[in-house]
Amino acid sequence: MKNIVLCGFMGCGKTTVGKRLAKRCGRKFVDMDKYIEQQENMTVSQIFERRGEAYFRDAEHKACCELAKQENLIVASGGGALTFQRNIEAFKGKDTILLISVPLKVLQKRLAKDTTRPLLQRPDKEQAMQELYEKRMPLYTQAASVVVDGAHQPDAVARLIIATMGLKKEKK
Repeated sequence: MKNIVLCGFMGCGKTTVGKRLAKRCGRKFVDMDKYIEQQENMTVSQIFERRGEAYFRDAEHKACCELAKQENLIVASGGGALTFQRNIEAFKGKDTILLISVPLKVLQKRLAKDTTRPLLQRPDKEQAMQELYEKRMPLYTQAASVVVDGAHQPDAVARLIIATMGLKKEKK
């Protein structure tokens, strides 16, 4: 069974929705950032700080290739993972890339107090988010074969994905 790879801007609900979706569909959930952290024995923030973004992006690509070889997963991609063609290519053809689309204003509210995201550690956080959002959303849209509205509660988004994709609970 092919994987479902969730993409979208930070705060769109990839991890929260992904866990609920996996449970409802009887699949294994993998958070790509957590997967990388386990491989590297460092948090994403530490990787950025100690090794730099380029190193992180290489680790992210390796993770995409490794996860694409598996089956029956719900994968929450990192916020920037599917803005790179090499990562899209790792999944395209075999797996379904699904965009959880959320308006910028909703994301700004969701992330207002967040201090864990390396790319938002700036004094002009809202401006940074807007610039990143405008850059990344077209790339997510291009990568995805399915788009769902993620501006709802996580359970509602999980149900919407199930309905949109015609998913059923997998037999173990």
